[in-house]
Amino acid sequence: MIPDQTYKSVSYQHFTIEGFSRAAVQSYWRIPEFKLGFDLGAQPWSFMGTPNWFISHTHMDHLLALPAYVARRRMMLMDPPTVYLPEEGIDTVRQLLGIYTRLDRGKLPCNLVGLTGGDVVELSRELVVTACKTYHSLPSLGYVVWERRKKLKQEYLSLSGEQIRDLKNSGVEISYEIKLPRVAYLGDSTGRGLDENPSMYEADVLITELTFVAPEHRQEALQKFGHMHLDDLKKRRSKFNNQLIIASHFSSRYHEKEIEQTVRRQIPDMFDDRLILWV
Repeated sequence: MIPDQTYKSVSYQHFTIEGFSRAAVQSYWRIPEFKLGFDLGAQPWSFMGTPNWFISHTHMDHLLALPAYVARRRMMLMDPPTVYLPEEGIDTVRQLLGIYTRLDRGKLPCNLVGLTGGDVVELSRELVVTACKTYHSLPSLGYVVWERRKKLKQEYLSLSGEQIRDLKNSGVEISYEIKLPRVAYLGDSTGRGLDENPSMYEADVLITELTFVAPEHRQEALQKFGHMHLDDLKKRRSKFNNQLIIASHFSSRYHEKEIEQTVRRQIPDMFDDRLILWV
């Protein structure tokens, strides 16, 4: 077997989060049960079957593998994928694929869809993805994946199965829709990206960047690069209603042990064991 690109995995209820992220290196995530992924900084061979990808922004460590991913799917006779990304980058990314087509002399069929904050993508009857405006050094988006369910209206809860069936067959709307935020992906952003998209605090699983953890990187993180610092995470503690918080995208200047020691020293309980460091 050819060695595959490395990634970590964690399961929550009925879905799985797989991926890897390190600042200026590579970021790539997927939820296989939902048939979607976030960012394409690299492309593990096992991720190739995932048909829908949501790109947070167009820095290389989040987009570099796009041509390879599209080419692999074509080689394996799979349908063209659909790739969603910030509207500002759509024309340039299309040109990028065109250049690779000329270099490679092979077609790169791909459905590119530009999004802005507030846009809604219906992937299926059960799944909806909303795009969230975030704050990085260039146009960027985060995403929230919602699961849609039908609930029987209160006034019909006491009816028998036959009565409910008859009402439904007669054209009566017996149910209403609820949306449950399952996964939120911040991408690269300051804490403002969380604060202005409160559904991220409510998702079952939040994947958040945490680029900087050292005290001396505080101003650098906020003002220059548009990233999160450990202090930003700590001061928002009361807002996080997530069951799992995956902190990732740590600066490559930190050693893994330094990240672990610094975070655990400042957050000893790891947010009641909900905080996972993706190192």
